Amino acid sequence: MEYKVFIQTNAKQYIGALAAAHSLKRFSKHADKFSIEIINVNDYPYFKEYEGQYYLRDGAHRRWLNEDLQSFTLTRFMPPELMNYKGRAVVIDPDVFAVSDVWDLLSRDMQGKAIMVRPRSGRKKRLGCMATSVMLLDCEKLKHWRVEDQFRAMFKDELDYMQWICLKNEDPDIIGQFENEWNDFDHLTPETRMLHTTKRKTQPWKTGLNVDFRPPERFRLFPPSGWMMFLRRKLFGEYAFMGKYHQHPDMAQQELFFGLVQECIDNGSVSQELLQEAMQKNYVRHDAVEVLKNTPPLAEQKYGARVV
Repeated sequence: MEYKVFIQTNAKQYIGALAAAHSLKRFSKHADKFSIEIINVNDYPYFKEYEGQYYLRDGAHRRWLNEDLQSFTLTRFMPPELMNYKGRAVVIDPDVFAVSDVWDLLSRDMQGKAIMVRPRSGRKKRLGCMATSVMLLDCEKLKHWRVEDQFRAMFKDELDYMQWICLKNEDPDIIGQFENEWNDFDHLTPETRMLHTTKRKTQPWKTGLNVDFRPPERFRLFPPSGWMMFLRRKLFGEYAFMGKYHQHPDMAQQELFFGLVQECIDNGSVSQELLQEAMQKNYVRHDAVEVLKNTPPLAEQKYGARVV
């Protein structure tokens, strides 16, 4: 059986994707048993076809923008197709970083399920949304996943983005759950298996830059906050008045990320030129070089009781 980890990304999050790829191999004692592939949304022309067009999301209509920070999200459903519906895959967001052996997830007993995930937190958990930012997939059982066809259906009001992204259209009997620590939302503890820096406004590599993501707009019940966000976009632009990215409150998470980036620079998977270009394009904070200089090597970092 083939085993593969996929990391979805776009140009804005590419440095994160490279750091994520490095973390997967670095922390695995079984790195020879699986391969890694980065899925870049920019490599699939049909996403570009719909630039600026309106799609169905949570009962309302939103414009599709390929330059949005999270334009890659639907590529997380591509692994079964890319593996010809054979083998087993883990797919992660570009802001998910392993601090343990991903082989433990790849090789686990799925108990006949096609998908293993964890629930979302907060309101979305109460609504039954699954966190598809990290998934374990039995590709042979997901032959109905056809991303291009499903993507186009959103623009015909035949498929709702939120229903798709939350797995609400899947048979519940094919979905299992793994431990939350495999997709640990902004927690880095001795129990964390993979850290997900899911709070976008504090992602460690974005500090000080202007916000370039769009917050959700909940129009289903037409709350005043939803209308205010709608009017802001219409009158002033998609990212107007959104402010800047903040410093991450947990320095250990910042040090983990930049420790990974430094090792990527050392092994050549991230060049100085690539890093400088990302800084110039506002994909990475402008003081990244200084932060790297002040970041302790990963071998010296401690996360709770864990020493890596």
